[in-house]
Amino acid sequence: MIHVIATIELVPGTREPYLAVFRKLIADVRAEKGCLEYGPAIDSHTDLSNQAKVGPDKVVVVEKWEDVAALKAHSVAPHMQAYRVNIKDYVLGVHLLVLDPAE
Repeated sequence: MIHVIATIELVPGTREPYLAVFRKLIADVRAEKGCLEYGPAIDSHTDLSNQAKVGPDKVVVVEKWEDVAALKAHSVAPHMQAYRVNIKDYVLGVHLLVLDPAE
């Protein structure tokens, strides 16, 4: 299993329209072979003094995949290609972490 943390940097003020497009994608991705977890996350409002925040113009996608092959297949899936076209006006950049469990 691998963990993937994708931080999507957005054009200021476009988080809600971006999330509207993203939410339409979730069911297709979760149905992919090898997908164990997939979903967007934004800052939680807490009173934790040591909480780091991503801010209003970023979305973090938390993913788990069976293996790198499943992640690679995901990246070229037809619904992902369509998604990239649909969000091109919102996204400034993507920072991707691919991690192995350290158990």
